[in-house]
Amino acid sequence: MDKIFAQLDGLLGRYEELQELMSDPEVISDTKRYLALSKEEGGMRDVVAAYKKYKQVLSDIKESEEVLRESKDDDMEALAKEDLEDLQKQKADLEDQIKVLMLPKDPNDDKNIIMEIRGAAGGDEASLFAGDLLNMYMHYAERQGWKTEIIDATPTEVGGYKEVVVMITGDNVYSKLKYENGAHRVQRVPVTESAGRVHTSTATVGVMPEYDEVDLKIDPKDIRTDVYRSSGAGGQHVNKTSSAVRMTHIPSGIVVSMQDERSQQENRARAMQILRSRVYDYYETQNQEKYDQNRKNAIGTGDRSERIRTYNYPQNRVTDHRIGLTLNKLDRIMNGELDEIIDALIVHDQAQKMESLNV
Repeated sequence: MDKIFAQLDGLLGRYEELQELMSDPEVISDTKRYLALSKEEGGMRDVVAAYKKYKQVLSDIKESEEVLRESKDDDMEALAKEDLEDLQKQKADLEDQIKVLMLPKDPNDDKNIIMEIRGAAGGDEASLFAGDLLNMYMHYAERQGWKTEIIDATPTEVGGYKEVVVMITGDNVYSKLKYENGAHRVQRVPVTESAGRVHTSTATVGVMPEYDEVDLKIDPKDIRTDVYRSSGAGGQHVNKTSSAVRMTHIPSGIVVSMQDERSQQENRARAMQILRSRVYDYYETQNQEKYDQNRKNAIGTGDRSERIRTYNYPQNRVTDHRIGLTLNKLDRIMNGELDEIIDALIVHDQAQKMESLNV
């Protein structure tokens, strides 16, 4: 812990400096700088509060130990021993809390996300399951106080989705939903199955942080934009106007098509939103080979043998294979009660990071 405490003393000094800067009228008048400092201060707030409490507990422990050494009153000694036992427990709990708070932060944790859900192996049943997953995440987002908006969808005749893209906005969305990347497997009797046999199907979930122009500037010369007439639902307006947009990022070859909005301008904005996140993903991995492998590792191919989680309807069971967690409450989980799974994944991730840092 000595190494961590050395960092914490420096962190405390920086935190006090930030608070002084944020009360400076010159800084307050500079909105961009003030927001940057405010974000930095907010990211340090919890660990600083825990460290200050820890220092107070150490001071209280020292005081109780002095009472034990110097007091000749049995009642005072008993009280000091009781206090000391409680304080030692607080000290241990705070040390664990501080270790977690000092773990390297994912810079994307506070971002909104773009989630892509696709029906994979299993035909119509896979597309229906993609729709079920969408509903699950929509319910979960509602419980978290987040906002959801479907920005692109390819529905199927049976009522599911070949592909659906949803934007989820709110506090720390990526920090919780980043663990949903991968192939999700469902085991159930399809509505079309007359013999009552259980089928296995999959849908893939891809989660990308949402990036804006501040995070990533794309040279307009690197984008080719094609417009064309929309197809599918939408009435006469959709068919008569060239409102659909296809954007190609030439250096990476990434293509995004958008036709759900009524105007070309709205489709352009939506396409750019998704393109920016995909291009950022691409540059994070530096080259196409790494990009392809990274995406495959993240969301899988949809093959039945690849899965991060299995949803077994006959047994009302959900199993997350990454951490070996099984819960017999599938009905509640599909209604958006994902906290138990996501909290367990966060704890597992933190434990792995602590082990690798040897703290």
